[in-house]
Amino acid sequence: MKIIMFSVREDEKEAVKAWEERNNISVTTVGEDLSSANIDLVKGFDGLSIQQVTDLHDEAIYKKLADFKIKQISLRTAGYDVIDTEMAKKYKLTITNVPAYSPRSVAELVLTQTMRLIRHFPSLESHMAHGDFRWRGLVAREIHTLTIGIIGAGKIGSTSARLFHALGAEVIAYDPVRREELEAVLTYKESQKEVLEASDVVSLHVPIDLSTINLIDEEALNQMKPEAYLINAARGPVVDTEALINALEAGNLAGAALDTLTNEQGVFNQDLRKQELPDDLEKLMDRDNVLMTPHIGFYTTEAVRNMVDIGLNNTVEVLLNGKSENEVR
Repeated sequence: MKIIMFSVREDEKEAVKAWEERNNISVTTVGEDLSSANIDLVKGFDGLSIQQVTDLHDEAIYKKLADFKIKQISLRTAGYDVIDTEMAKKYKLTITNVPAYSPRSVAELVLTQTMRLIRHFPSLESHMAHGDFRWRGLVAREIHTLTIGIIGAGKIGSTSARLFHALGAEVIAYDPVRREELEAVLTYKESQKEVLEASDVVSLHVPIDLSTINLIDEEALNQMKPEAYLINAARGPVVDTEALINALEAGNLAGAALDTLTNEQGVFNQDLRKQELPDDLEKLMDRDNVLMTPHIGFYTTEAVRNMVDIGLNNTVEVLLNGKSENEVR
């Protein structure tokens, strides 16, 4: 069995080597994303693993994969919106993802962002950079006095809930699926609106699909308290960026922390010091009540190792059994 991996970073290579040794399976790594320009590299391999930042919506790619007798595409990420699922279905390609590489990696980032926001770090750091060390008016709140709203109480959302509950916060959540074991750390609400209206901090933990694009739009933002904060460490399109900027500019929201942004491809994890930034990103970064991070929620030693291991295990499962527990349906 031979597997080829695209979009392989230097920090993944040690985990790849360890997986090869444990499983006695050859893995060839490629630094670039899979594309029509390098698709021929796949010829002669049995399995394919990717971690795209660019979309795969070119039918010629799927046709060539089928011609090369490739049966699957294994994503080393939770999100799979880079894949054209209809094309994959047409060419009989099984798509797998890594739905839970390390819930704590994202949950701990959310906790960090919350602490920085409620202690007014963005404002303080902005003022201090210009020699202003005054703190009058920037009085903070303590976490145990807050109501934390979780939208999407799955693996990451529930881990976030446990962290906040351990620090004494009241945690409320909205999720269509209720898990009885979580009721020790959170209180389920009947609607998203209830969570938005009652929360001091709202943290988003939903997948991206047609039902969650612009889930947090102008109407949803208007349901939040003016003194509340929004955190998005899920997927960029879950938040209507223009509506968020308008809410911040109007003072209808105390601030936001964003680890992901709509149309972040080609921006995050890129060196753009000599280029103009997209207008919406520029507007957000210019604000001293916004925390921006370049989609690093996943980026811990544990999560990187898990993404490699689970992604490659998914590949082997499909090749040997024709299916995987992490198959995207």
